[in-house]
Amino acid sequence: MLNTVSTAEARKRLAEIVNKVAYGKEPVVLTRRGEEIAALISMEELELLQLIEDYIDIEDAKKALEEPGKNIPAQKLWKELGL
Repeated sequence: MLNTVSTAEARKRLAEIVNKVAYGKEPVVLTRRGEEIAALISMEELELLQLIEDYIDIEDAKKALEEPGKNIPAQKLWKELGL
């Protein structure tokens, strides 16, 4: 079960909570009025999540390249979209 802490309590115990997350590798879920609103995780966990996201993006890009149709450079698309 995840450790949950209200934002009010987190303000009072911030250093302690950060140490648990950073060194104890214990994620903490922040709540406000009983609703889960955010999570504190270690840098190690964040890096893992980013690697997973990158892997999913690469797999999606591979699938898109395999689809029939004409591929256009991203810069051309961004220009057409005004980005």
